[in-house]
Amino acid sequence: MRDRKSKAKLVILLGVIWVVVTLPLPFLINNPAVSESQFATILGIVGIMSIPFVVLGVVWTLKPELTT
Repeated sequence: MRDRKSKAKLVILLGVIWVVVTLPLPFLINNPAVSESQFATILGIVGIMSIPFVVLGVVWTLKPELTT
């Protein structure tokens, strides 16, 4: 059971790291030309684009033999 919990924590951590790394926040926050609605739209798009990569990381974490 402990191994399963540690894998779940690792998968969640990797997912959070990936989403945070892919967010272009410095370019959006420091730019006064970006309105709040544009900011929300861009965050949604980045979030949706991150899903396949997070799933890929989860699968490779759980089944590393798939990478060969």
